[in-house]
Amino acid sequence: MPRFTYHKHRPNLWEDLDLSDLVNAMSEFLLGSGFGEPADGESQTSREDLKDAIINALMTSNLLPDEDLQKLFSNEDTLNEFLEKIIERLMNEGFIQTAQNGTGSMEDSDDQGEAGGTGAPVRFELSEKGTDFLGYRALRELMGALGRSSFGSHDTHDLATGVDASGPSKPYEFGDTLNLDVSETLLNTIRRTKTLEVTEDHGLDVGYEDLVVRQTEYRSSCATVVMLDCSHSMILYGEDRFTPAKKVALALSHLLRTQFPGDSLRVVLFHDSAEEIPLSMLGRVKVGPHYTNTREGLRVAQRILARESKDMKQIVMITDGKPTALTLDDGRIYRNPFGMDPKVIGLTLKEVINCRRQNIMINTFMLARDYELVAFVAKVSELTRGKAYFTSPYDLGEAVLMDFLRKKRTVGH
Repeated sequence: MPRFTYHKHRPNLWEDLDLSDLVNAMSEFLLGSGFGEPADGESQTSREDLKDAIINALMTSNLLPDEDLQKLFSNEDTLNEFLEKIIERLMNEGFIQTAQNGTGSMEDSDDQGEAGGTGAPVRFELSEKGTDFLGYRALRELMGALGRSSFGSHDTHDLATGVDASGPSKPYEFGDTLNLDVSETLLNTIRRTKTLEVTEDHGLDVGYEDLVVRQTEYRSSCATVVMLDCSHSMILYGEDRFTPAKKVALALSHLLRTQFPGDSLRVVLFHDSAEEIPLSMLGRVKVGPHYTNTREGLRVAQRILARESKDMKQIVMITDGKPTALTLDDGRIYRNPFGMDPKVIGLTLKEVINCRRQNIMINTFMLARDYELVAFVAKVSELTRGKAYFTSPYDLGEAVLMDFLRKKRTVGH
């Protein structure tokens, strides 16, 4: 009688690997800001770059058992096949895409450049799905540092009538939601008519002046513009400050879509000049050899917020440098690399005052602590009754989300 030996089925390693954990482990690479790259370099993620990033993620994260890793790295052909299959899965499941046409498939890429054919080498970039996923992961990690939080719409100090009563009752006024406080309304009627008699033909004569309604806390919607400084100083001095800032913007975006559906979030980059970018492009933005035109960023943000019909409007400015540039009336850029130029500072503060006149709060998150810079940020916060946080790239996300959710009028140190 023949004997059979049964073994537990093991899928191929590339099928067994959790792609979401892999993408999360590669987030620093996928959201790269240009740190360590030439100042004039473009976003060039080649197939070999992608393979190196996958290998680095495998080596630094517990994505595969040690025995599987040893087998994988013991044979170059096996390793290369594994990496090709993982790239194929990343594309098929929509985490990355080819940079040439924004979509593409592995069949497309196999016909070009590095894949063995002719033409330009294939370049890869983060897809919209990948950007949204990293925003979700960033939010989960950052909120974990805050402990438990109660999500919902933005709290205010005002009250409004509504169905979900949580405040004291008040006399009814025209336009209020008719959420009656029945007991108080009937008591008012009894006090006015001085009778408790209720018959089949004649009930209590409730008058307009007797009506009392319950109140609920008024919840407000908010329009937010995140101003990201992408001047070259954000990756100088041996520190990448821009990638953490991008993670925060992605986390805010995911938070708004899931917990504050009535809110809006827009992103403005400021450097020599300033421009709005779609959130879908945020993951691919890199810094450049630019100055810091804070004034132009504020002007673009104001134009965006002027089109929003929200109760609350705010600018969240993340920067590490003092204003060093202005856009003149004729379109030329005035630059002073030493900073704190009276002309630049004066016109920048003028835009800050314009924000205050439009009831736009500016919350500033500063990644540096120069004495003159601290004084400038303190002045901005004073003029708009906003908040100033002096922080580092390592706790930047926690500071931003604490401010956004709690709405505390305090100065973070």
